[in-house]
Amino acid sequence: AKLGLYSYWRSSCSHRVRIALNLKGLEYEYKAVNLLKGEHSDPVFGDKYPEHPLLPQDLKMKALNLQIASIVCSGIQPLHNLTVLRFIEKKVGTGESIPWTQQQIDRGFAAAENLVKGCAGKYATGDEVRLADVFLAPQIYAAVTRFQINMLNYPTLARLHEEYMKHPAFQAALPDRQPDAPSST
Repeated sequence: AKLGLYSYWRSSCSHRVRIALNLKGLEYEYKAVNLLKGEHSDPVFGDKYPEHPLLPQDLKMKALNLQIASIVCSGIQPLHNLTVLRFIEKKVGTGESIPWTQQQIDRGFAAAENLVKGCAGKYATGDEVRLADVFLAPQIYAAVTRFQINMLNYPTLARLHEEYMKHPAFQAALPDRQPDAPSST
């Protein structure tokens, strides 16, 4: 079956997708969606998986979830990727990547702790798992198991970590430990 690409002709995002599809030699059917006429709001484009929404309806809580996700995906996680750790080791010195990474995680966790401490329920932004939890759970797991972060400085995040470790969806998603993978990189 041919891929379907719902697209607006002057969308730079759609333009990038079209370039990538063309480079890969993948055939697709262009399905025009006129944003100026509001065609993107047609119910046919509604979420196919409405159960367990990751973003709440409340705008303040929605913004909080997006803010926490942003802290993790741009302020913490990229800074402890293997290429960054190797770069730090090469440029700064052997053994310097872990303390540097711990500092970056601590900065991000301090911000996240401040955001959730007043609104957390069972999970980061209430009593249901939301987008913030999807981002925080693996980050806290890596911080504890890989970078030996002292979670006593982040009591709310530490409590959330305990909840995540009990939740079946999070348990099923735990990474398999590769026998040849070093624990710190």
